[in-house]
Amino acid sequence: MSERTLKEMQQEVDRYISQFKEGYFSPLSMLARMSEEVGELAREVNHSYGEKPKKASEADNSIELELGDILFITICFANSLGIDLTEAHNKVMHKFNTRDANRWTKINTENT
Repeated sequence: MSERTLKEMQQEVDRYISQFKEGYFSPLSMLARMSEEVGELAREVNHSYGEKPKKASEADNSIELELGDILFITICFANSLGIDLTEAHNKVMHKFNTRDANRWTKINTENT
């Protein structure tokens, strides 16, 4: 599959959700769902990088799939509230590039 923009992904998710009578969940339900997904991501990260090994009976999920679930619910959340994620991203990057411009130690990119 070719690379897609955030706008295209938002449209794809909207087409998917629009085929169901129930439509998007309420904002509170989506926040609860997002919290569940973040918990599942935390569990996978702990299994891969932490001290908690996975039980033999546990499903073989992956960090990639859990991040995909979080992306999906984030897109659903944004769509339900009419938020353009590209615009939201642009605003956040502007904030980081101005407010936090000198917060971190930059890598020297000059050849010395």
